[in-house]
Amino acid sequence: MDTRQLQAFCAVVEKKSFSQAAEKLGVTQPAVSLQVRALEQRLGQTLLDRSGRRVEPTEAGKRLYRSAQRMLSLEQQLFEDVAEEEGGLHGTLSIGASTGPGAHLVPLLLCEFQRAHPDLHVALSISDTQSVIDRVAERDLELGVVGALRRHRSLEFQPLVRDEIVLPSHRAAGGSLTVEELQEETLIVMQEGAGVRQVVEEELRRAGLRLRGVEPKLELGLQESIKSAVGAGFGVSFISRTAIEGELAAGTLAAARVEGVEPVRQIYLVRGRGRAATRAAEEFVSFAKERLG
Repeated sequence: MDTRQLQAFCAVVEKKSFSQAAEKLGVTQPAVSLQVRALEQRLGQTLLDRSGRRVEPTEAGKRLYRSAQRMLSLEQQLFEDVAEEEGGLHGTLSIGASTGPGAHLVPLLLCEFQRAHPDLHVALSISDTQSVIDRVAERDLELGVVGALRRHRSLEFQPLVRDEIVLPSHRAAGGSLTVEELQEETLIVMQEGAGVRQVVEEELRRAGLRLRGVEPKLELGLQESIKSAVGAGFGVSFISRTAIEGELAAGTLAAARVEGVEPVRQIYLVRGRGRAATRAAEEFVSFAKERLG
């Protein structure tokens, strides 16, 4: 089996587009089309439905995709095992993190891990939880570290560490706010898809609080922009403690809590289900669990 054909086919399935698949693989669109067409002719099956706005796999294509993922992962592992010197890690570890763990926790873990393996190249990208999950599912990233659980049939989520969600506030620094006092504040929230926002909304529902009048006044994207606005005194926001460890230590932000609300979330490690992990990924997972355990 020509693995180049399988790579082209899997890229089209994941991107739902021949042009985007070509961009991902660094080749031309006609080259991708040719590889997929040759694969279909070899198998005697139509693997992709090209009739809609997006390219979708047929039933035969879905079956092939699952097996092709395993084969390509095993091929990648084979080449890495042969290329690696005994005891050393080489190549690139591509990992994504949402803004909470990506602000402090994950970068420090990766720096320490890379120092122990100087021949390894580490590439960390930061975005919201949903974007990290999507990129792991599309195989753009090998691992992800996120602050919310999202069901996905091709991914598995492993608990990594627990994280407290706090409310930086100048008015009640180090203390607490009542729901009534919170209503008097300008509430700033993160964008849809952010793990902290999901966890806080679920905790408020679980607590049965009727927060009429506590409507977000500002939606400012992700945690870096939120921290800037809160630090400048424009309002309050629920933020991951791991994202503001530096500010808490420096005294530029102080954490408060809302009475009756105790949002604590699990930080998860995300990886492809059934995907053969590289040696670098396996060793980083073991390293992170040992450091955080």
